[in-house]
Amino acid sequence: MANLFRKKAVAYDNSEFGLKRCLSALDLTLLGVGAIIGTGIFVLTGHAAAVQSGPGVVLSFIVAGIACGFAALSYAELASSVGGCGSAYGYSYAAFGELIAWIIAWDLILEYGVSVAAVANGWSGYFNNALTSMGIGLPDALTRGPSALAWNEHLGGALQWFGFDPNAPDVKGAGAGGIINLPAASIILLLMLLLIIGVKESARINAAAVVIKLIAIAIFIGVAVFNVNPDNWSPFLPFGWFSHDGSRPIGVLAGASIVFFAYVGFDAVSTAVEEAYQPQRDVPIGILAALIFCTLIYVIVSALMTGIVPYSVLNVPSPASEALLRIGYNTAAGLVATGVVAGLTTVMLVLYYALTRIIVGVSRDGLLPAFFEAVNPRTHTPVRTTVITGTVMAIMAGFIPLGVLAELVNIGTLAAFVLVCGGVIALRITHPDMPRPFKTPGGIMLPFLGILSCGALIAFLPYETHLRFIVWLAVGLVIYFGYSIRRSKLAMA
Repeated sequence: MANLFRKKAVAYDNSEFGLKRCLSALDLTLLGVGAIIGTGIFVLTGHAAAVQSGPGVVLSFIVAGIACGFAALSYAELASSVGGCGSAYGYSYAAFGELIAWIIAWDLILEYGVSVAAVANGWSGYFNNALTSMGIGLPDALTRGPSALAWNEHLGGALQWFGFDPNAPDVKGAGAGGIINLPAASIILLLMLLLIIGVKESARINAAAVVIKLIAIAIFIGVAVFNVNPDNWSPFLPFGWFSHDGSRPIGVLAGASIVFFAYVGFDAVSTAVEEAYQPQRDVPIGILAALIFCTLIYVIVSALMTGIVPYSVLNVPSPASEALLRIGYNTAAGLVATGVVAGLTTVMLVLYYALTRIIVGVSRDGLLPAFFEAVNPRTHTPVRTTVITGTVMAIMAGFIPLGVLAELVNIGTLAAFVLVCGGVIALRITHPDMPRPFKTPGGIMLPFLGILSCGALIAFLPYETHLRFIVWLAVGLVIYFGYSIRRSKLAMA
């Protein structure tokens, strides 16, 4: 039992493992913005407004942003004092011990891997829309993987054990499916090549794409601010704060648990500790600056989106463009759609980057085979891990329906945030004199509020999501007790 909770030393790890220090505070902030601004504005805002929050989606973003703010302060403290490229995994290893660290690492692998594959599916839709507008659209067989219904039949109905409903309207209306979602798989493979070339080059492309999508957002705000109809904000809370519509939770708080996906990514900044010029200063700046900036953008855009059209019409894949089309601004809608493609590309790039760095950190500690920690001496990037994860995610994006897995991203991220906030409290008690270049203000009050708020958002997620998450963790425990517990570097020390 003692082996399950053996802990790593908490001294700041500033050693070199082949990763190149090349990222400034601005680079890290842009990485955070690149990961955060994407799916939230371009997809989830409309869905949450139409079916869960109404115009109160503004409050949903604020609630989710506050919960993330508590977690961000905790991330910043641990990134500056504990360090390491494993993000919440490394912090949990120092605060709670090996078993909890492995669980959160397994959780983060799911979070980032499914996120990249899911966003690639959204990117594919927008990309094919652009091709179609030029008269060269791809056939359905090459833009859809096998349907969820087909997979359920092939697996003998096994998907129904994990909350899949073959009679759900979105499943029944999804069509017969196709052969492969070719654009989704292709963009992941392209990003794989980019990340192999080098992190600095990836950061430059990310910065350019961030500028493009911010211009698109500025175009939306510039048009929408002069076309607001206050009547669209009434009633402001048509679904209340929290209730149930049959088996589905609705209201502002339920909406917050969904739009929380929009904030997935700011924690990816903490995986760049070993590639930052001055990590103890730059990483906290990058985390907090990205979160504050993106929360303001979300609040402004969601308020304007529900102000220019009725919230009930926004449950579409591209709500920002749809809203502009409905008020007659076709050119602006096209420009915003261009920003969507750039925005979703940066989301995938940063989450993919974070996934590889977490796996490197876990492998370095012996919990995964040493094969995964190798860094190429020429590119200073983990080429093996990048290729393997990219291939797996491309297959997921190309062939597997991800609807039944999407909410796993939220529950996995929230679980990681709870442990990070708890890590701050644990290390304040066990290592009160540890150097903390950045220290969360207010003692342990804000980390404690982070645990409560993130835990509450977990409770607002559907029952099926909790079931799927438990199954994933069970698989992780089999791997841990079958391999990791004996191969851990701490076990061999």
